[in-house]
Amino acid sequence: MTRPAPAPPHRPLRAGIVGAGSISRAHAEGYRASGADLVAIADPDPGAGARRAAAYAIPDVYDDAAAMFAAADLDVVSIATPVSTHHDLVLAAAEAGLHVLCEKPIALDLAQADAMIRACDAAGVTLQIGHQMRSDAAIARAHERIAAGEIGDVAFVRLRQAHDWGGAAEVRPSFQTRASGGGGTLLDNGVHLMDLARHLAGDVEEVYARVATRRWPVELEDTAHVSLRFASGALGSVETSWSATGWEEGFWVYGSAGALEWTNRHTDPVLVHASRASGGGDWSTTDVARETFAAPKSHTAQVAAFLAAVRGEGAVPATGTDGREAVRLVLAAYDSAGRGLPVTVGEEASDLQAAMAEVDPG
Repeated sequence: MTRPAPAPPHRPLRAGIVGAGSISRAHAEGYRASGADLVAIADPDPGAGARRAAAYAIPDVYDDAAAMFAAADLDVVSIATPVSTHHDLVLAAAEAGLHVLCEKPIALDLAQADAMIRACDAAGVTLQIGHQMRSDAAIARAHERIAAGEIGDVAFVRLRQAHDWGGAAEVRPSFQTRASGGGGTLLDNGVHLMDLARHLAGDVEEVYARVATRRWPVELEDTAHVSLRFASGALGSVETSWSATGWEEGFWVYGSAGALEWTNRHTDPVLVHASRASGGGDWSTTDVARETFAAPKSHTAQVAAFLAAVRGEGAVPATGTDGREAVRLVLAAYDSAGRGLPVTVGEEASDLQAAMAEVDPG
């Protein structure tokens, strides 16, 4: 097994990307903004790889990831491919001694996720999962306020992510069926929110989910709601949809001494911190602090954090274990929707096919 050597301090880290789909643009922009040398991209479609390489001045294009790992003299690699390929590609990258930023979900099988984590640990390489919401400036600030006790004990968390496919006339073909998409909005959007739930309020011990198909003629759910019970005793809700006109993302965290809220539906999104620190106010009037952020996009920020972790300058925002636990909660939610009952975390089906066996989104 090849052991990774730290990059010499006098040169930038050399980066590659596997996958030339739409999400690869965010990785390419992140590497460029963070000062890495983006030197190679691999995709089985030579035309797709060539187009992405031309757009970002990437010198080398491969049609095979293994060939890129062997020949491109990389330090780090992004895995920006369909989830079904993540396991094999991460294992191959670890074997080649490369630090890995893997898109979400880490895998749709908990055993595969465990194998990916073990492989990177054994090779001594960094594994980060692309839950970029943790790197959003407003979320990072909310996490700091919660950890500092500024809103007291968390009582309830509401999380929402929804869209309408950019106003498209239909859902993208790869998301229309169980065979191609695996899951619907609960997987597509919900895996981010499950990770965010853990990030803001700690471990979840029980989920109760309902799913439905209300707008699109597809096999998968386009609407989902999940009730959460955290190990702390706090409650929460996750709301996802492919039927929200426009793009909607937001979080609301209520505690014993204050509340935090943020939504991109505001013209100028701000993090609002409401409290009664002054002791005054009435039913509707509180002390309110508003924060705006001129920080890089969350995708760019997560790449910067990944490179800093590789250089030994900090921890990754989302570890392999974080990625695994987000998937575990999605599996538990599908299991719950199929049974029509709450599911205790740890007793869910271990893979997506089993978890969705009884799911009928109607």
